[in-house]
Amino acid sequence: MTLSNDIADYPEGIVLPVDKPYRWTSADVIRKLKYAAIKHFGKKNLKVGHAGTLDPLATGVLLVCIGNACKRAQELQDHDKEYIATIRFGATTPSYDLEKDPDRTFPHSHITEDSVRSILPSFLGEQEQIAPLFSAKSVDGVRAYELARRLYRSGNTASLDSTALETLTRNRIVISELELLEFRAIVVPEESDSPETVPPTAHEWEGPIADGRDEDQRSEVSGESLSSGTPSSRINVADTSALRLPEAVVRIACSKGTYIRAFARDLGEALDSGAHLAGLIRSRSGSFSLADSLTLDQALSLLAP
Repeated sequence: MTLSNDIADYPEGIVLPVDKPYRWTSADVIRKLKYAAIKHFGKKNLKVGHAGTLDPLATGVLLVCIGNACKRAQELQDHDKEYIATIRFGATTPSYDLEKDPDRTFPHSHITEDSVRSILPSFLGEQEQIAPLFSAKSVDGVRAYELARRLYRSGNTASLDSTALETLTRNRIVISELELLEFRAIVVPEESDSPETVPPTAHEWEGPIADGRDEDQRSEVSGESLSSGTPSSRINVADTSALRLPEAVVRIACSKGTYIRAFARDLGEALDSGAHLAGLIRSRSGSFSLADSLTLDQALSLLAP
């Protein structure tokens, strides 16, 4: 099945829920689909964007807006979301996920399934959250991730948290549901794990609405072309499985603007340890679920010439 070749047949535009591939930026997906959509509809100035960025190390629901649906992008982005997050305890990274290597380790033998389950209710409801410094937040007109990169490249990683506290405004967020799906006392590394085959990993990042022309705000962008299903070699993935740390898989329903890697940071601190995000899937965005989503290849097939 393909779409009509006349964009006028879709006066409200088209919203495609796409399961974003692992190690693809949201901008990579938009570029790929925009190129296909322009060829399909024969319209060079066709607008294609998304409603809520996912980081490269995330998979799950990315809402791709085509044509007049771009006018609804902000409305769609404002809806609540749901994530399945894998949080690994006993070590932190500067980015709070696997984009950067671990910088500190912490005691973790006291963390159990019961301790995680008992602490989760304290995170429910409306609250203030400090975004990670590796984020698209604006600081005096400069993206916070630019400041984070300068500190990281200078080797001054110890000041990342304090700089975020000093420079970033606290967000008002709501976490409406938390469910511990699984707890693993020790993560046993698999021989097949490598930067190319490590399971889907990332976090939610609320960035600006794309129109197909933006570059990814957290990754260095090259001229590398991507084929469907091919991960980008420019996306770094740290491997912390060899540390044999405990981890929890948590389902999180939350409001727009919630940083899941910041939640991982705060959960680790609440358990008198440290933590980082070792995996994340956006399982729902508004009324669109992962079960409703198309693979990138399926989305491209709808836009076949």
